[in-house]
Amino acid sequence: MAAATKTFFTPVPSPGAETLIPPTLKSPNLHYIPHSSAKRLPSLTIRASAAAVPSPSDGASHPKSPEQFRVEILSESLPYIQRFRGKTIVVKYGGAAMKDPKLKASVVSDLVLLSCVGLRPILVHGGGPEINRWLKQLNIEPLFHEGLRVTDAETMEIVSMVLIGKSYNINADTVAGELAASLGAEKLILLTDVAGILEDRDDPNSLVKETDIEGVKKLIAEKKVAGGMIPKVNCCLRAIEQGVRTASIIDGRVQHSLLHEIMSEEGLGTMITA
Repeated sequence: MAAATKTFFTPVPSPGAETLIPPTLKSPNLHYIPHSSAKRLPSLTIRASAAAVPSPSDGASHPKSPEQFRVEILSESLPYIQRFRGKTIVVKYGGAAMKDPKLKASVVSDLVLLSCVGLRPILVHGGGPEINRWLKQLNIEPLFHEGLRVTDAETMEIVSMVLIGKSYNINADTVAGELAASLGAEKLILLTDVAGILEDRDDPNSLVKETDIEGVKKLIAEKKVAGGMIPKVNCCLRAIEQGVRTASIIDGRVQHSLLHEIMSEEGLGTMITA
């Protein structure tokens, strides 16, 4: 039986952001290189020609102030903001990000920022960690089959209590993937408690940064994807096969992981493309 997890999805309203990004860059010191690929975008595509100003007295460069750092970060984000502005991003919220107060605040902050710059983030969250906590307190062993919760009558009673009311016997990852497909989302992001898909499950440094559908199917066939990663990978594949541009499995234990994934060249986990 699939995971007995009640899921909620909440669209984050996107204010008008058209005035945030000028249609052209008029300064002779700024150079923008547009990019429309679905792959990672190159970083530092906007540069200021006077990052450090020589001192008139000794010719040495001034150290960058916090304000200068903030300006550089914002300018480097512009290509990513332009690429995703107006696009729907579905985020499955779960794992450690639901338990740690700092990570909770980080996720909310990231979603608000993404909305403010014109993206359309939609949050889907499950109740797995909270359900497991209550099962442990009541000395009930949680059971899983290929990453999906096996829900007997006793477990269902706890699930209903934790989620306050009617619960649905459906995995939250599956909900996120199907929602992303039905909304024509640009990107699906799953927050997890691991770095992403690993080439070697025993080697945390073997992260697969980017792969496609065929690459993922090969990893599954080679038994390199197992346990709780199976439903996550399958929902990513199904979403992409239904038209979602990319799907990423990222480490939700890292603060501001959403911004790392969307607004940087390297990303934070594994990105799957068609």
